[in-house]
Amino acid sequence: MTPRTYSDEGIVLTRRHYAEADRILSVYSKNHGRLSLIAKGVRRPTSKKRGHIEVFNQIKFQAVRGRGLDLMTEAEIIENFAEIRKSLKKVALAYYFMEVVGRTTHEGEKHSELYENILENLRRLKTAKELKKLRKQFVYESLSILGFWPKGKILLDPDAKLAEVTERNLSSVRVGKRLLK
Repeated sequence: MTPRTYSDEGIVLTRRHYAEADRILSVYSKNHGRLSLIAKGVRRPTSKKRGHIEVFNQIKFQAVRGRGLDLMTEAEIIENFAEIRKSLKKVALAYYFMEVVGRTTHEGEKHSELYENILENLRRLKTAKELKKLRKQFVYESLSILGFWPKGKILLDPDAKLAEVTERNLSSVRVGKRLLK
């Protein structure tokens, strides 16, 4: 039997409102893969977890297994990538990274190498000058890790391959292409 509570570190991929004061988070964790977690009461102004669960923050969290969604009980920022948030182009690219991971992975599917790849590319993004190159590199590395593209083979059109893998276009592709011209 698996333990009822667990702790891990992860990167917040998405968040959406749920009920009056809650949020549902999609987190890519180091040891559990992609998780959907409910964070109770975080939309209240007095919530202590509120600032910790922003998109593309690296967090350390504790959760309790639930019947449907797991419940996040604690969250603490490890790294918030504030330098990225100062540039609209970098923010757009970071959201693109999160969408790529969210669309190409399934709930509970874990790849610790992918987790490290996301972190490494977010750290590169903080000081990057060539955003187009970083974008292509991230897609190539992610698809290689997930087994959708052979390592060492050149990927000429990452957007076409992503559309093929996800069976639809990513919504942040248009924004990324326009901003990265």
